Amino acid sequence: MDDLSELESLRVEQLIEMIREKTGAGVNLSFPGKVLARQIGRRVRPRNQRPVKSLSAGDEPARSRNFLIEGDNLQALASLYRERGQIDMILTDPPYNTGEDFRYNDKWDADPNDPDMGEFVGSDDPAKHTKWMKFMYPRLQMMRAMLKSSGVLAICIDSRELFHLGQMLDELFGEENRLAIINWQKTAAPRSDKGGVTTTTEYVLVYAKSLTLAKTASMERTDADNRRYSNPDRDTGGLWREGNLTARTWAESGDFAIQSPFTGKLHYPAGEGAWRHPKRNIKTWLEQWGSEYHEKAIGDGKAKALVLKDEFSAEVAKRARKRLGEPEWPFIWFGRDGEGRPRTKTYLEQIKKGKVPVTYWADDEFEVPEELGSTSWDFEESGRSSDGSSELTAIVGKGHGFTTVKPLKLMMKLIQLWVPDHGIVLDPFAGSGTTGHAVLALNAQSGTERRFILIEQGRPESGDSYAKTLTADRLKRVVNGKWANGKGQAIPGGFTFKVLEKRVDAKTLLLMERDEMIDTVIASHSSTGSRRPAVLIPVGSEDEPYTYLVAKNANNEGIYLVWSGANSNTDLTEAVYEAITEEADAAGLADVYHVYSRRNLLVTDDVIWYQIPDRILSDFGLDVRTESFTEEG
Repeated sequence: MDDLSELESLRVEQLIEMIREKTGAGVNLSFPGKVLARQIGRRVRPRNQRPVKSLSAGDEPARSRNFLIEGDNLQALASLYRERGQIDMILTDPPYNTGEDFRYNDKWDADPNDPDMGEFVGSDDPAKHTKWMKFMYPRLQMMRAMLKSSGVLAICIDSRELFHLGQMLDELFGEENRLAIINWQKTAAPRSDKGGVTTTTEYVLVYAKSLTLAKTASMERTDADNRRYSNPDRDTGGLWREGNLTARTWAESGDFAIQSPFTGKLHYPAGEGAWRHPKRNIKTWLEQWGSEYHEKAIGDGKAKALVLKDEFSAEVAKRARKRLGEPEWPFIWFGRDGEGRPRTKTYLEQIKKGKVPVTYWADDEFEVPEELGSTSWDFEESGRSSDGSSELTAIVGKGHGFTTVKPLKLMMKLIQLWVPDHGIVLDPFAGSGTTGHAVLALNAQSGTERRFILIEQGRPESGDSYAKTLTADRLKRVVNGKWANGKGQAIPGGFTFKVLEKRVDAKTLLLMERDEMIDTVIASHSSTGSRRPAVLIPVGSEDEPYTYLVAKNANNEGIYLVWSGANSNTDLTEAVYEAITEEADAAGLADVYHVYSRRNLLVTDDVIWYQIPDRILSDFGLDVRTESFTEEG
């Protein structure tokens, strides 16, 4: 409630939410400008998206699957309304408060569509944290809206804004939906930091839109994981390693003493736990060492112990040691010399293929590989910042100006954990394009069909539009294999480079030329009765032009546009319909016709009609009457 004049513009639901927040129990996040930050997302205008073929890569089907959008990410997210609620994972690395890469424009408080980039927020600016939160809050709101109900947000951050980002995410996603705080080792070389503590790690905050629906995949096992397995007793069950006989939870029936046949010593469960296997099974395994066991109360205040039936003796120990010299030891064993605690065998073949992820990711290989091949794409470790910079240099050459680049391993690992094989990854702060590279590499490596949408503005105020000069260049080289170091290999895939241009409203749409309208239709189209975003493949070229056909969908149905400009005939008539069916036959398309036009003067069952501008506004999430954003859901 920092600006009371703005309260009149809030909806009743928002006012109720604010009252609950201010009067409810628990920790509430408050910072100057928060009310305005919460409204900004609904006031951003979507834009039409112009594809640039010269900056795109791959064939038309590959280009239609992935997008690199140049422009402000808030405007781009508003323009991606048809993908709202369809993204499996948002994986991003926003600007930090370093005084070098973060700008804030105070005019955004009143008009988030103001084109001014604003001034750099210096590291000595007393309002730097507030400005960063005002910048991030509406973007986080829109990111959450883009996710599926099972979707996950993974956002990279360092210590500067870790706590502020965590507070915002706790509020927007709910603390109960926090999946992980991953601590990854960005460097192995200690250096002197302010305060005398070396900073060698950064963080990834991972939140689910709904914890009950999100799924975390197991990570692929590697040779390093399997090194702990051996077969010292020539067990026919194969490789195995030492397992823990103690369970984490306590149960009275499982808290009892076990007598060793080697030493006669009584062993109890470790800590406050209990034995994890039933007593009758443990008795069977113990007797495989050559002596009988029975249950006996020994006055220790616990359940009856499993002790040797004939008391411990040198003969008992001799039998146990003789068995230790034979192959295939029992499932419960006491160390290679018989002198240890009881433990179990864990067989490699019996454990599941993957491994459970942990929250600390370290790189054990401190040497930067001389050649970046398939081995550098393994996700055994997280990689380091220097690896990310080295990878970028290997692909695009020196002089790119990026000193802190997230390593490919880190992004691949995150994607593998939370994006299904046919899922969509969105990165609103794409930078050098590591997220897109990771998706392409994973698809080539494991035959998956993940898609990506990247958004990057670059630094247009200084003429450095690196969305074009760096991000697109990197992704093209990944696809065509033309790495600067000469060691790349072409991999399947592609993307379309798009530029945000005119603001979308009814007046602008009705003044568009045909090329602009084609781009807008392809960017906005969503099939009737389907909530899934349509993947459209553009159709036609200068060599094979069509009058009406502009694209086709996954069902081989054509998308047709009756539009030659603002002053032309834009109606669907019988003559136009006949021309459309002829174009469909010539292109080998199905006899279902998705037609955009100003008016429809024809009634036929095989036409699905979309009115200009109403349907386009609707597909951009705008209310036809007011052109304001409709509410999520």
